[in-house]
Amino acid sequence: MALTDFQAGDLAEREHYWRDHQQWLEGCGYMLRPRYRPDWTPSWKGTQKAYDECEDGQVIILGHLLDAMRVSDGKVVMLKRTLKTRHPYEVDISQMFSSEALRNDSRNHCVHLLDVLKDPQNEDAVLLVLPLLREYNNPPLDTVGEAVEFLHQVFQGIQFMHDNHVAHRDCMSLNIMMDPSAVYPDLYHPSIRFCTPDLKGIAKYFTRTERPTKYYIIDFGLSRAFDPADHNPKVVPILGGDKSVPEFQDKSRLLEPQDPFPTDVYYLGNLVREDFLQTYHGLHFLDALVADMVQSDPTKRPLMDEVVSRFEDTSSKLGYWKLRSRLVARRETGMVTFLKNVRHFSRTVKFIVRRYAPIPTPTS
Repeated sequence: MALTDFQAGDLAEREHYWRDHQQWLEGCGYMLRPRYRPDWTPSWKGTQKAYDECEDGQVIILGHLLDAMRVSDGKVVMLKRTLKTRHPYEVDISQMFSSEALRNDSRNHCVHLLDVLKDPQNEDAVLLVLPLLREYNNPPLDTVGEAVEFLHQVFQGIQFMHDNHVAHRDCMSLNIMMDPSAVYPDLYHPSIRFCTPDLKGIAKYFTRTERPTKYYIIDFGLSRAFDPADHNPKVVPILGGDKSVPEFQDKSRLLEPQDPFPTDVYYLGNLVREDFLQTYHGLHFLDALVADMVQSDPTKRPLMDEVVSRFEDTSSKLGYWKLRSRLVARRETGMVTFLKNVRHFSRTVKFIVRRYAPIPTPTS
C-alpha cells in the first residue's frame, strides 16, 4: 500500500506482523481481534463513526505485544514477540520460574509462562504466551495497607529470584505488574484500558482492599542466571529502564564485569523512593530502609534477605488505623484532600463492617 493510500485507522506497519501470522496463531489456539484477520473490513467504513470509536479501530502502541483470546477457554492472554539473539536467556528463565518445581512457591512472583510458540517464518523469533496483566499502580493504590501488601510481594519476589541465583537487572516500576482479574472482574479493552472490552462504557473496578490482588515481576530479557557454586557472580552491566543507577554513571567502567544483585536492590529502592516516598505523605517508616537500598556504593546495600526481614519488622509495627489510612498524594490541594478524606472515611467504615483486612493479602 502506498503511503498516500494510508487512512486513519488502517493497520500501522508495526501491526503487519500480527496480521501476517493471524492464521498460524489461530491454528495454535489463539484468536486475534478482528482487526488482524485476513477478511477484516473496518466497521466504521460507510458510517458516521470515527475509527477510534470502534473496537477494531484501536491501534497497538508496542509492536511486539498483542492481546489474544485462548480458544480453549476464552481467556484473554498477551503475546510477546522476542528475538533469541537479542534476549538469549529470556525463554529459559521464564520457563524456569514457571516450572512445576517453582511455580507453586508462594514467594514466586515471576509472571507465569503459559506457552512458547516458535515463529514458523523466523527461527530467531519466539512468542511468549503470558497472562493479561496491568500496571501495578493503575488504578492507584488507596491505603497504606495496600502499599504494604504491594511492597511485601515485590520484595519477596525479587528475594525469590536471588535465592534461585537469578538477577533481574531491570526491576523498575514498568516491570512490576498486577493481575487485574480481581480488581477488574469484567476486564477491560487491552488498548483502551479505562473502557469495557466493547468500548461501550467505563470499565468497573474495585479497590484492592475489596479484592486483594497479586503482583508479578515481568520481562526477563535482561536477566541472568548464575551457577550456584559461583559465590562472586559478575557480568558486564546492561542499562535497564532506570538510568539513575550510581554504578552505571561512570561510562569508563561499563565494560567491567560487576555484581548485578546489588543493582536489583537499588532498582527496588529507587522505585519505592520515586513512586511512594516522593509521591505520598505519611510513609516515613520506609525512609531508613530505602536510604540503605539506594546507597551509591553497591557493596553497602543490604541483600534482599535483609530487605525483606527489615520491611516485615517495620511494617508489623504499623497500627490498625495507620494501615487503614489513605495514601495522600503530595500534589493534592486542600479542597481535594478534604473531599477525598470524606469519601475515604465513608468507604473505610463500610470495609470495617464487612471485615475487609487492612492489609489485603490474596488467598492464592
